[in-house]
Amino acid sequence: MTHHHDILCIGSVLWDVIGRSDRSMRLGSDVPGRIVRVPGGVAMNIAMALSRFGLQPSLLTAVGRDAEGDELIAAALVRGIDTSHVYRSDDLPTDTYMAIEGANGLIAAIADAHSLEAAGDKILRPLKDGRLGSTDAPYAGPVALDGNLTTELLRDIAGSPLFARADLRVAPASPGKAERLIPLLTHPQATLYVNLEEAGLLAHRTFDSSAEAATALVDKGAHRVLVTNGGADASLARAGHISTQTPPDVLVARVTGAGDTFMAAHIAAELRGADDDAALDQALQAAAHYVSGDTPL
Repeated sequence: MTHHHDILCIGSVLWDVIGRSDRSMRLGSDVPGRIVRVPGGVAMNIAMALSRFGLQPSLLTAVGRDAEGDELIAAALVRGIDTSHVYRSDDLPTDTYMAIEGANGLIAAIADAHSLEAAGDKILRPLKDGRLGSTDAPYAGPVALDGNLTTELLRDIAGSPLFARADLRVAPASPGKAERLIPLLTHPQATLYVNLEEAGLLAHRTFDSSAEAATALVDKGAHRVLVTNGGADASLARAGHISTQTPPDVLVARVTGAGDTFMAAHIAAELRGADDDAALDQALQAAAHYVSGDTPL
C-alpha cells in the first residue's frame, strides 16, 4: 500500500516526560509543578509541527514492540503522521526523554535514545529497497534529519547516494550532540538549523550574534544555515546572502520542542513558496506562539 507524504522525518521518536514549574529553579530545587507525558523526540516534534502546518510527514525511526511503542504509533497516526515505514523492534524498548523546566528555562534533561542508536541503518531500509527509493533512483523529496543518529550513521548519510537528490534539513538533537553533524556541514544540499551554542560547537569558537555565527558556518563550507539565539536575533545565511530578524517578545511558558517548531514552520513556509525573509518571519512567529503556550501539543 502506498502512503502519500510530503516530507520524511528521520530520527528520534519517543516519549517526553517533562516536569514544569512556574518558579525559578537551581540545583537541588524541590518545587510544585506539573508532570506531563507526551509524544516527543526531534523527528516526532518536527513531524507533529509539520502536520499542524497542513503537511503530511512520514517517519523513519525505531520504535519498540512494547506497550509504549504501540501507544506512540497510535499517537502519531491520530496526528496525521504516517508510520508505515517505522522499524519496529522486538528486542529494543521504546526510547524516552526526561526534562525539568522552570521559569528560568530548561534546568536539566536526559535523552535515552539508545534503541534508535542500536537500530542503526535498519531505519533507512525503505530508502534502499524501493519502497521510498534506491541507489539507482534515490529519494528526491525533503528530509528532516536529526542528530540523535550515531556519528557513524550520519557520516554514512553524508556520503550516501541514497540522499544524493534529497533536500536535507538537518538539526542537532541538543548541544551535546551538535558535533555529530560535522560530516553534514559541507553537504551541498543540506540546510542546518542550529542555535548559537550549537553553531559555536560546529565552528569551534564562540559567537555574539546569530548573524556572526551563520556567516562563519557558511565560510566553513555550509550550503545554507539558520541560527537562532533564543529571544534575540535569528539569521539565515548562504553564500552571498544573510537575513537577520528578531522574534516577537512573548512570555515563555515552555521551551522543549521550540527549536523543532521553528524548523518545521520554516520548512512548511518554503514548501509553500515563501522567500528567505518571509519563511524566517513565519518560523519565528510559530516558535513564539509555541513557547508562549498558545500552540497545542
